Amino acid sequence: MRASSRSRTKGTKVKLIIATIKPFKLEEVREALTDIGVRGMMVTEIKGFGSQSGHTEIYRGAEYAVNFVPKVKLEIVVNDAMADQVVDTITATAKTGKIGDGKIFVLDVAQTVRVRTGETNEDAV
Repeated sequence: MRASSRSRTKGTKVKLIIATIKPFKLEEVREALTDIGVRGMMVTEIKGFGSQSGHTEIYRGAEYAVNFVPKVKLEIVVNDAMADQVVDTITATAKTGKIGDGKIFVLDVAQTVRVRTGETNEDAV
């Protein structure tokens, strides 16, 4: 193994937090995460279903099934020490108390590299 490959795996552990939330909660969640020090995130508009498994709507007098509900997916990479705070912030801010509020997944990240500088792991976040 080359020395540069070994050095990329050293350092503080980082976590990938994937959260699905209701679209109208995005800005409120972004502001709350910025307030606690999150410096970046990726946002994707997605469709999916969970417990609510879609619903029916009426359009021009015809009823039709909406099987996939619009959601927003957030992907956030933070150091291990900050992960619980990020999860708590998303949970508190995105919660409406109604079905379909979303889910949060926390995964270990094996390696992070900032392309521009070559910084790794926590330094790359």
